[in-house]
Amino acid sequence: MQTSIFVGGGGADYSEPQELLLKYGNRHGLVAGATGTGKTVTLQVLAEGFSDAGVPVILSDIKGDVSGMAVAGSPENKLHGPFTERAQKIGFDAFRYDTFPVIFWDLFGEQGHPVRTTLAEMGPLLLSRLMGLSDAQEGVLNIAFRVSDEEGLPLLDLKDLQALLTWVGQNSADLSLRYGNVGVSSVGAIQRALLVLENQGGAHFFGEPALALEDLMRVTPEGRGYVNILAADRLINSPRLYATFLLWLLSELFETLPEVGDVDKPKLVFFFDEAHLLFEDAPKALVDKVEQVARLIRSKGVGVYFITQNPDDVPEDILGQLGNRFQHALRAFTARDQKALSRAAETYRPNPRFDTVEAIRDVGVGEAVTSMLQNKGVPGVVERTLVRPPATQLGPCDAATRRAVIADSPVAGKYETAIDRQSAHEILAARAAAAAKEAEDAEVKSAAEAAAEEAEAERAREFKAARRYSGGATSGQSRRAREPEGFGDALASAVMKELTGTTGRRIVRGILGGLFKGR
Repeated sequence: MQTSIFVGGGGADYSEPQELLLKYGNRHGLVAGATGTGKTVTLQVLAEGFSDAGVPVILSDIKGDVSGMAVAGSPENKLHGPFTERAQKIGFDAFRYDTFPVIFWDLFGEQGHPVRTTLAEMGPLLLSRLMGLSDAQEGVLNIAFRVSDEEGLPLLDLKDLQALLTWVGQNSADLSLRYGNVGVSSVGAIQRALLVLENQGGAHFFGEPALALEDLMRVTPEGRGYVNILAADRLINSPRLYATFLLWLLSELFETLPEVGDVDKPKLVFFFDEAHLLFEDAPKALVDKVEQVARLIRSKGVGVYFITQNPDDVPEDILGQLGNRFQHALRAFTARDQKALSRAAETYRPNPRFDTVEAIRDVGVGEAVTSMLQNKGVPGVVERTLVRPPATQLGPCDAATRRAVIADSPVAGKYETAIDRQSAHEILAARAAAAAKEAEDAEVKSAAEAAAEEAEAERAREFKAARRYSGGATSGQSRRAREPEGFGDALASAVMKELTGTTGRRIVRGILGGLFKGR
């Protein structure tokens, strides 16, 4: 069983093997050095070594160079010309050109499988860092997340948070009584920051289906760990989004993976390129969180390797936890650079054969000053090391190769189609529509009642007008006129009407005349 990764040859003639012990691979590491001194090759060599040992790898590809890991190297490649000679020089008899299992990822879904997470999974702390919020604005954002939990309003994508913040602003008076001051100005500032984040591509990152961590920890049937390459050439233009995403990924690994204690090899290795972006202008709470994750995540079997130009880019408390060091050349042109060089040299266990400061300043391209943990976790003596050549291609792969790798990926088709299920935006929109419908119904009902009242008033006015037209009948007459008539009353009324007419008068006269004649 493989127990170490061959990094290169050390000693005066580069014949002494320099190896990273797999059982200390989760004790974290640092790859540092000025631009063009060979950091990418060292990164590639370490990733190949972990993959060969069955350890999945996550790394960010800032310049597109690391995508060449999907292609075997070739002696015809001019960049690979001296590799055979270098392999012989350091006694690397097992050197071969080979390809490695690669999965390409991309937050924008252009150069790899889309990477998404939900706002709820990221949480208010990292989101505040991502948007550069003040303390007061971060407090309002925390209240919004609390309301989301209590009101059953899932926060999945940006429009969910935008809709919830609108609701929070509209109900700020009530919420202030429950949670403290909710300033409408703070809500507006967060909304503006969300708009900036959306314009930077944040809308691609937040949503579903969310990335499943197990897809980053795949191993081939042959037992080689997959190398997960995140295309970051476009992402790096939004450095805050880049840093926050990688920190979120570390946090998710820390919170999700079980404790494993001491292991024969890591469960996963994470390479964080351009690490200085993580700590620039970072609030103390965030740096403390990174330190906590770095200190504890190794118990989950995860190794974290920071890649940066200068060790000073990493806070001292975190730097002290990086047991495996690969220091490429530092150029000390200024007083500040000289101090940084001296501080970097002080972190190594001295080697009596050479001066560490001079070695860090003078190592050539492809060389590094290395120190790796030895048995019982003791730092090894610093050594000048000629880094072994990588098996894969230096430089980026072509577009056709990338498309073929994506199509043959074990996660092909799983993340390509976005899902927009019911969440805060839809729920609040439905509530608003229901409230609007209720208000509309109430308005219609009110209008109907007003129309009925107006009709009743009109009838009353008509009745009064009719009374005036009838010549002012007495109230008794009015009552009698309104009283219903029975059949007898109706008959009597008809007879009386007939008798009052001309015919009636003739009849009466005839009857009366007969009576008088009878006398």
